[in-house]
Amino acid sequence: MVAAKKTFVIKPVRDTPSDEDGRRVLVDRLWPRGVSRERAALDDWWKDIAPTPELRTWFDHREDRFAEFTDRYLAELHANPYAKEARDASPAGRTTLLYGAKDHAINHAVVLARFLNKAR
Repeated sequence: MVAAKKTFVIKPVRDTPSDEDGRRVLVDRLWPRGVSRERAALDDWWKDIAPTPELRTWFDHREDRFAEFTDRYLAELHANPYAKEARDASPAGRTTLLYGAKDHAINHAVVLARFLNKAR
């Protein structure tokens, strides 16, 4: 018997929830402004898997820092026991990682999804 595949995708938390989202998990350390808990329709909130406050502040969503941010955040993820625990505890199927950043290509959820999908 083949085990069902786990897939991690990303989506802005402000987008409308969809049945295709599967499990919906907020991956920001801070609650996104202007989003109610009802609208977010979360199944979980992985605060502890988000970048540390120091790294988030240094990054400041600057495109010129994204490559170095990626390296630093991956190092944090590899050292973070919660990252492995969160991945392993996720059910088979799709898990949508929700983020509050305005830039859809330059944010921590992009790095996190790659990490979780690669580490399976």
